[in-house]
Amino acid sequence: MGPPICLTTSMKRIFTKLHRFFNAGYNLSVLDMEAGSRWIVNPSPSNIGYLKAENADGRHILLQPASQSEYLLVDDIGRKTIRLHHQFSDARWKPGRMVVETSLDNYQVWIHASRSLPLHEKRHWLKKLKSDPGADPSNRWGRCPGFRNRKKKHVDSAGGFPLAKLIWIDWKYKANIPKLTLPVSAVEPSALSPQPQEGGVCRNSTVSRLKYERGDESATDFAYAIALLRKGMDEDSVRIRLIEERLEWKNHAGHRRKDAYLKRTIQRARQIVEST
Repeated sequence: MGPPICLTTSMKRIFTKLHRFFNAGYNLSVLDMEAGSRWIVNPSPSNIGYLKAENADGRHILLQPASQSEYLLVDDIGRKTIRLHHQFSDARWKPGRMVVETSLDNYQVWIHASRSLPLHEKRHWLKKLKSDPGADPSNRWGRCPGFRNRKKKHVDSAGGFPLAKLIWIDWKYKANIPKLTLPVSAVEPSALSPQPQEGGVCRNSTVSRLKYERGDESATDFAYAIALLRKGMDEDSVRIRLIEERLEWKNHAGHRRKDAYLKRTIQRARQIVEST
């Protein structure tokens, strides 16, 4: 048996591969679910120790390309979908993919396209690729490989959390994605009411906070939380969506105020969902 692998050295190798895949342009962020806050961290190997400490303390480590137009994140898919859309029949990976197993048999796939993709095209292709319909491509963050997935639903009997594993990465080639000829209106999601329609929100509909805009940040959060809960999303994931997609928090400055606000909003939304 060889010498033990140094975790810092292993993470440096992952960072090197990420730099190549994202053309040396990507950001990391630390997401504190309890405080309802997220902050950007430079993806430098010198920050690995800090990121590992934050992750060990219960925080999520996420990544995002600095320029998102050529990258598409396919979220929350299984092995069957992986084989169908991201591998050839002989099990070789299709070009321009980075595959991360975020928990047991659950994957995120980044696709590096050979051209810029407008949002309406991304939404079309994500639907075709069976991505999580709640994960709108606008300002998407993915889970960084090499760190633990600290979602509460993934904790095991020993109190541990699954490691997000880098399964495959291809920085040499890009994916040739056909250009759509459909009009924008044919693929843009329509605004959905937070009230149940025909048994609830359609699971094949793309859901974005922008589509629940009420002219008031709190009212928008509330409507969006109801829609996500009706889709069957767990409360931790709803919390992440609210933190990721709301850009202005001046009325809830400070960790305690933001945490109390998020808990109150999600609990009220849950009460509405369960009573209607």
